[in-house]
Amino acid sequence: MQKGNIIKVLLFFAVAFNVLGVFASNPQQHHEEGHADQESLRVDTKKEVKEYINHHLQDSYDFTLYSDSKEGEHIGFPLPVILIDDGLKVFLSSKFHHGEEVAEVDGNYYKLYHGRIYKTNAAGDMTYDEEHHPTNEKPLDFSITKNVFTILLTSILLLLLFGGLARHYRDKHIPTGLGRVLEPLVIYVRDEIAIPNIGKAKYRKFMGFLLTVFFFVWILNLLGMTPLGVNVTGNIAITACLALFTYIVTQFSGTKDYWKHIFWMPGVPVIMKIILIPIELLGTLTKPFALMVRLFANITAGHVVIMSLIALIFVTDNIVLDGPISVLLTLFISVIELLVAFLQAYIFTMLSALFIGLAVEEHDHEHHAETNDIV
Repeated sequence: MQKGNIIKVLLFFAVAFNVLGVFASNPQQHHEEGHADQESLRVDTKKEVKEYINHHLQDSYDFTLYSDSKEGEHIGFPLPVILIDDGLKVFLSSKFHHGEEVAEVDGNYYKLYHGRIYKTNAAGDMTYDEEHHPTNEKPLDFSITKNVFTILLTSILLLLLFGGLARHYRDKHIPTGLGRVLEPLVIYVRDEIAIPNIGKAKYRKFMGFLLTVFFFVWILNLLGMTPLGVNVTGNIAITACLALFTYIVTQFSGTKDYWKHIFWMPGVPVIMKIILIPIELLGTLTKPFALMVRLFANITAGHVVIMSLIALIFVTDNIVLDGPISVLLTLFISVIELLVAFLQAYIFTMLSALFIGLAVEEHDHEHHAETNDIV
């Protein structure tokens, strides 16, 4: 455990100094240009900080490890762009030069504008409606963005890790290497999440789903704290998809008693049954909605707080006094984010198990009836 904690602390140092490096070029330029323009430069810095935070929170078509907007310098690596527009168009996102140039592919021209790809002319002209929304045609986009890339990477890691663990169990060998780390976590999910919420009789059927959700969310959260700058679980579309899987598993696993309590609740007057039907149906939707928002909001808030603390150094334009304080606060929040990364995976898995357990639970109506008569 001590070795693991050391690795995590080093990971957060990498996060802090990576973001620090992204902003590092701006303060130096501020001092060189003199005190006369200091106020205007501070305004520009706040704007740049906001733009960078928004860029980090959003998905993109490349990984940017370092950038200097004034010098036009970008260090990172591009990802494949896959479009369907009069046929299949495949090229690297480096053709866009971070949105500064128009990409020409097979006689068609495409422009990256506010994180989306639009079809344009050779000059890259955009047309807008009355509300200043782009009206250019958008090709069907199946690109490998950094969120998609991270999801694929996490999926491969899960297959490799648990494939090795499964082989050890199949051969009846004691797990070695990372298997020794995974085994206690698998047992923890089984004994502390699955069995208490679903029951010993039915938990095994759902262990594969619960383990996948737990480790998938946890690894994505941890990767979001590396210098890669990904924010997968802070993307509402990703959390909505995860919540949708929980909803589908829950509803398709529901027993007759589960559906009876939704559409015709026993022991309730007929008029109240009719009134409760839409309320109960709405309740089946609010549960996955709570899962979706909880994961999205907590992870996004952590990313915003960390980058905002680092940005204070340059917004206040006092790196000597504010620098050490900002870095210390950032490292403190990063340690908390380590706990949040695990906690959010635990909560998502635990609530999923709870919802499934409620759906597969067998109700003893005769016992309830006898209890009501005694009361």
